[in-house]
Amino acid sequence: MDSVIESAWKYLITHFSDFQLACIGSFLLHESVFFLSGLPFIYLERAGWLSKYKIQAKNNTSEAQEKCISRLLLYHFCVNLPVMLVSYPVFSFMGMRSSLPLPSWKVVSTQIFFYFIIEDFIFYWGHRVLHTKWLYKHVHSVHHEYATPFGLTSEYAHPAEILFLGFATIVGPAITGPHLITLWLWMVVRVLETVEAHCGYHFPWSISNFLPLYGGADFHDYHHRLLYTKSGNYSSTFVYMDWIFGTDKGYRKLKAVKSIEDEINAKQM
Repeated sequence: MDSVIESAWKYLITHFSDFQLACIGSFLLHESVFFLSGLPFIYLERAGWLSKYKIQAKNNTSEAQEKCISRLLLYHFCVNLPVMLVSYPVFSFMGMRSSLPLPSWKVVSTQIFFYFIIEDFIFYWGHRVLHTKWLYKHVHSVHHEYATPFGLTSEYAHPAEILFLGFATIVGPAITGPHLITLWLWMVVRVLETVEAHCGYHFPWSISNFLPLYGGADFHDYHHRLLYTKSGNYSSTFVYMDWIFGTDKGYRKLKAVKSIEDEINAKQM
């Protein structure tokens, strides 16, 4: 398996420059993973499939979904892509490399775990700041236009917030100076995580059912459906920051009440 990956990587670095791979390649990879993982939730919602796992009964209109997609394409090509192109010197400065040999899976997994911790910390505090009155009104309210989120709304945000999210994501790699393949894998898992957190469905196979500190869709959906001054649940991936600073009390109280109701209903059956 390693030899296949190394052969494929050798082909890439032989036929494309570091600039093309780090900028254009990263953009194309992001777009592919983002839309391929996010679009199915639009069709689930429209068709009403797996509705018993949908967190909110309310559905988005087709017009609202199409508005989200068109705005995303505008932002991705007019904000994300230019930022990636002009940030190549930053990638180089932080020690990113694309040459062989590839890093070991132990190095890759350790670095990605570190990136999650750093991103979670920065995102939590930045997100809390975005929920102050002025910033919410002028910046973060764009993201909260969708009180019933679906996968693609994860990146539906004001351009200023898009830049902040990019900063939070890149701080970890800037510290370690990763191999490009590590950066790509980090981007893939981060995109999949944020799409899942906004998908609007809580499945029996959802990651949050198996990892106690993982937030997931149920945790973040609560954040979207409440008023900005009372929402809480500001964390990105893991829930420990909200637990430490008490910004998940409303959510935990709601879960406790629901658990009691489920027990009573089960006894009555």
